[in-house]
Amino acid sequence: MSLARASIARIAGYVPGEQPRDRSYIKLNTNENPYPPSPRVAAALHAFDPARLRLYSEPLSLELRQTATAPFGLTADWAICGNGSDDLLTIAVRTFVDQGGKLAYPEPSYSLYPVLADLQGAGRVPVDLDADFELPDDAACRAGDATLLILCRPNAPTGNAFRLETMHRVCREFRGVVWIDEAYVDFADDHCVDFVRQYPNVVVSRTVSKSYSLAGLRLGVAFAQPHLIAEMMKAKDSYNVDLLTQVLGKAALEDRDYMLGNVRRLRATRDRLCAELRGLGFEIPPSQTNFVLAKPPVPADGLFRELRQRGFLVRYFDLDRVRDYIRITIGTDADMAAFLRTVADILREPGR
Repeated sequence: MSLARASIARIAGYVPGEQPRDRSYIKLNTNENPYPPSPRVAAALHAFDPARLRLYSEPLSLELRQTATAPFGLTADWAICGNGSDDLLTIAVRTFVDQGGKLAYPEPSYSLYPVLADLQGAGRVPVDLDADFELPDDAACRAGDATLLILCRPNAPTGNAFRLETMHRVCREFRGVVWIDEAYVDFADDHCVDFVRQYPNVVVSRTVSKSYSLAGLRLGVAFAQPHLIAEMMKAKDSYNVDLLTQVLGKAALEDRDYMLGNVRRLRATRDRLCAELRGLGFEIPPSQTNFVLAKPPVPADGLFRELRQRGFLVRYFDLDRVRDYIRITIGTDADMAAFLRTVADILREPGR
């Protein structure tokens, strides 16, 4: 007999990507950046006095918020920081969805969203993407009476960025809060941060995990009009961003040029990978992220297992709409060359 709340006991919880310890893999499964973070991060870490760790961190992450908002012409009261963007998503659900309320999200999309609804004791309202994984024009209507609609743009695991005109329409028509999850946006052609000026019901979140090469640091930032930020501040943990993260995150955000240099390298590698995989018979939706969703000319689950046996980790989702695909994180040029050689070898084997 479980002693947990019934809503907790009956759910499976979120399953993160594999982080193996037993052997060395070329790791292309969790969308980590293959390049190191800015040298300014190492310098800040070297200069950090460990004696400061006896003190609590600044509870509102004020300097970090000032640094994050400056490139967009916003002020600190337009931002909130979290222990990764997943923490911000949890804060969003606490703030905008009552127990017994409803949370809407696209499907397929980030598999954490329905788990957050379950944890809150809220109803799930999936909004099906169309055949091209695009957000339907009537998404606001399909979200019904949900009070929070989370849109991952660019979307995971599909990799595409929903049309801006559709995003504007949804933000105008949806009666609740529209949360635009821009975890992968630095790899895309455009973004939605300007939406927060136009729409009083819109929040846009970002992370340093992907483009800034700091997945292990855990830092996310969300932008919105100050009245929404003030409400979310009530729902966050007291010291949700630790002192070291505030120092190193600020150093990373201050070196945007370094980040953009790595992004350019990864976008170029992504484009080459897509061309090579299509030449091997894969079908690949357009990607605006640091990964590609690829439909192989052989069963995807079998290819996933074969790649793992040969030292390559990719992601496989046994879910409707995407179970015929594997998701491949963009690594270094050397990583991708080795990956392509191995895939070609597998496809040449008799019986494939």
